Amino acid sequence: MHLSMSQLFDLLVEENASDVHITVGRPPVVRKHGRLRDVRHPPLTPADTMALVESVAPERMLTEFRERGSADFGLPHGTRARFRVAIFRQRGHAAMVCRLIPSKLLSFEEIGLPKQVQELCDRPRGLVLVTGPTGSGKTTTLATMIDYINTNEDTHIITIEDPIEYYHAHKKSIVNQREVGVDVPSFSEALRRALRQDPDVILLGEMRDMETIATAITAAETGHLVFGTLHTTGSARTMDRIIDQFPADQQEQIRVQLSVSILGVVSQVLMPREDKPGMIAGFEVMIMSPAVENHIRKAETFKIPSTIQTSRNVGMFLLDEHLTELLKAGKINRETALSKSANQRSYRSKLEELGL
Repeated sequence: MHLSMSQLFDLLVEENASDVHITVGRPPVVRKHGRLRDVRHPPLTPADTMALVESVAPERMLTEFRERGSADFGLPHGTRARFRVAIFRQRGHAAMVCRLIPSKLLSFEEIGLPKQVQELCDRPRGLVLVTGPTGSGKTTTLATMIDYINTNEDTHIITIEDPIEYYHAHKKSIVNQREVGVDVPSFSEALRRALRQDPDVILLGEMRDMETIATAITAAETGHLVFGTLHTTGSARTMDRIIDQFPADQQEQIRVQLSVSILGVVSQVLMPREDKPGMIAGFEVMIMSPAVENHIRKAETFKIPSTIQTSRNVGMFLLDEHLTELLKAGKINRETALSKSANQRSYRSKLEELGL
């Protein structure tokens, strides 16, 4: 065993790589700008991977790993960085993936979000959803929104995360960050308790189950600004996913509650850049409007995309439209645009029409 996790973490920070993978039969592997490459090191043995896992995992997480076969936690690396660590068993051996959490909070301009999304952060109450596949940068977008409120408003912000990724210092607001499994047993318990803690803003790291979703919607209705995430792509699918969590006899009521409480949905994907090393985000933005409200209430979510398409003047746009802009600007290539588009077949013919 020659390399320590501390050395690998240093390497990630210096190389500006995003992840390191530890698994038996292969040297440590780092992901940089979306590509995987081996670190110069002999392939790891079962004893190596176990030793690396034990060198970083707190005792409580090792117990969970032994009992359940996997565990996740946040880990500071001195003052240089924080990592999100997933340890798991595969083929009976220990494996691990560590993701570097950027310590620098980004601005709306740096992320590329329109000012209409920033305006949602100024609203006193309602539900804002940030959606997209795992690793699409949802946490970064939410951290930017929370930082904007923290800098500009005097509010009490409670975040419920698993694990905590970005640390927020108290600025104009008070920020209390609760980690599931450390500070509180579950998301639903933390959210229920949060409502008694005089919050103005609540950030929910994940809306996993019906109870959490129902409480989040109620909190948004009763005068709180609630931010949440879902692993869905596109605004219409996000609405369907929420409504489908509920039994058929409750869906009508949830539609009505959603149509009144939701402020906007930001869907995002993360892609390798073409113009320079690094990654870039592609977005779809839906802002609540009377037309969208109507579609949700009448169970006509399939009409949402066409409403978004005709509402650019209020800051809405579809993912495919944003991908086309990025492609025209030379920031991504055609293959990337196609692979991330919401509807590949129609998008391909649209690109051909545009001569792209």
